[in-house]
Amino acid sequence: MVIPSFWGRESEVGWKEGDAIYDHPTPLDGEDTLIRAIQSIERLEDKDFQLVIIVVATAEDIESEVEKKVAHIIKSANPGVEILLFGQSHLTQIHELLRRDSEGKNTEEYINLLQLRGYSNVRNLCMFIPHILGSDVAVLIDDDEVFEDQKFISKARGFIGREIGGIIINAVAGYYLQPDRDYHVKKPYRPWMKYWDQYERMNEAFDMVIGTEPRLKATPFVFGGNMVIHRNLFTVVPFDPNVRRGEDIDFLINARMLGFHFFLDNQLSIKHLPPPKTHPTWMQLREDIYRFIYGRAKIETQKAVEGMTKINPEDFDPYPGCFLKADLEEKIEQACKLLSEEYLAQGDRKGSEEALNNIALARTDALPKFDPFQRLCKLQKQWQELMRFTDQEDIRSRIRGIICNGVQ
Repeated sequence: MVIPSFWGRESEVGWKEGDAIYDHPTPLDGEDTLIRAIQSIERLEDKDFQLVIIVVATAEDIESEVEKKVAHIIKSANPGVEILLFGQSHLTQIHELLRRDSEGKNTEEYINLLQLRGYSNVRNLCMFIPHILGSDVAVLIDDDEVFEDQKFISKARGFIGREIGGIIINAVAGYYLQPDRDYHVKKPYRPWMKYWDQYERMNEAFDMVIGTEPRLKATPFVFGGNMVIHRNLFTVVPFDPNVRRGEDIDFLINARMLGFHFFLDNQLSIKHLPPPKTHPTWMQLREDIYRFIYGRAKIETQKAVEGMTKINPEDFDPYPGCFLKADLEEKIEQACKLLSEEYLAQGDRKGSEEALNNIALARTDALPKFDPFQRLCKLQKQWQELMRFTDQEDIRSRIRGIICNGVQ
């Protein structure tokens, strides 16, 4: 089980230009959610697994402080499982080992694949570490969640790696329960959401997949904080570092292109208790605009490649498919104009300007300057090469030694 934990500067400093953007990093002096997540593991009946906490700092100059803080948190918890801490200090050692021992073979490519900045890079480490530890299955959880179902692990093990209906189940998605124990996303309605109907479409998809039988079914969406991935998949399919957010659904798209299916288990739930998001609405919307434009471009630039499956936006209806089609620009323009008007009515001129700026960015900066499908093909080959290279026992055992030095 791997839990990434995101940390930012102290509250009075906040976010600085150049810092990584995450939804809700815990301030160094703030109340962390990690201890709550770790302590909830005590409820689980099956504790036959290793737990890895990946420490992610928003800025390089606070990495050491953040590692010490998380080490202290881990020591204060006693969930009944072995806990390993993995931070930048461990990653730096792995980079040095690769430079020394990869004999110049794709060294910098390997190092570029193993980074601690950006959601996709962090998720790739959530798969790389289980690979090095020799695990067949990786369970990806987030630190703003708590386990309530005592049988979570037995359910997570239930289908993964099995053949059902002639298909090997290599990826299982769970889902989130909101604080009120309902799976629907509840957000106050604003007029601009008439065009940016993300939450409405998400709930429609949740009802279709989570709210119906059978228990296990193919899914057009996944949650990065409740995901069970078999070695067959995590040694083949990487998360795409070119995606700024929404890396979980992008990973599902990558997996589908590479012939893997995700199945949602409508009994595999975890309670999601996120702190409030600190970034303004126009910025959150901007991140979504970038992710959907990139995802659509990846689908549109597909070519016939041996061993890969051609997919269509309709394969992901109602969500995220509705944001991967030709009318995306219209949705962006209409929603941002209404959001801009809302900001103006509140007397927030900067918010109004930034909302309108999203329209211009959607036509310019958000458009990938390269072929996303071709880049995925190259990334996938590099990832598979990295997996093979680090599968050599001498390399693997030395990297394992670095990771296991993070035991708390």
